[in-house]
Amino acid sequence: MHADFSPTTYMLASHRNGTLYTGVTSSLLQRLHQHREGLLGGFTKDYSVHCLVWFEQHSTMESAIVREKQIKKWNRAWKIRLIEEGNPDWRDLAVDFGFAVLPSRRIG
Repeated sequence: MHADFSPTTYMLASHRNGTLYTGVTSSLLQRLHQHREGLLGGFTKDYSVHCLVWFEQHSTMESAIVREKQIKKWNRAWKIRLIEEGNPDWRDLAVDFGFAVLPSRRIG
């Protein structure tokens, strides 16, 4: 699947073990740009939650939304376990898509 045009469930963090945000999008790269540039008001902007620490692509938007709702109901320990299974160092995975390292919020 292409990273930018696949329904995707994702988690952002303010820093390692910091504030978490779970979201869903049909365009991950566009949504990351919006979060990182502060173009989306609300929780992620208010709490500087901009580092992509986990994502999962889906074949349909419906399945991505179901997964987002499932994860949002989880307790914090389960979310951290999910992140650390695939990203034990809490790297900002957006860097792998060509985004610059966030200077004020490095993870790890």
